[in-house]
Amino acid sequence: MPIIQSAKKALRSSARKRVFNDARRKKMRGTIKETKKLIVTGAKSEKELSAAFQAIDKAAKRGVIKKNTAARKKSRLVKLFRRNAPEAGTKVKK
Repeated sequence: MPIIQSAKKALRSSARKRVFNDARRKKMRGTIKETKKLIVTGAKSEKELSAAFQAIDKAAKRGVIKKNTAARKKSRLVKLFRRNAPEAGTKVKK
């Protein structure tokens, strides 16, 4: 445990931030998981893909994940979407 006052404050601050970051990460992962499940089962929805992109972008914006990690996740989602929906996948833009 920290002894110095500023270290104690930093510990409290990081604990608060952790709660928000964990919630955003959990939402992002859940959205990606649902989107992948829908794409694989055949219920290909650009609306779900858009929601996943939004969750990924928000996580990257807040620093929960890095910029390149966000780009990689979005790229892989689009690749999966296009592989399972070649006729609809041509309309999707990164």
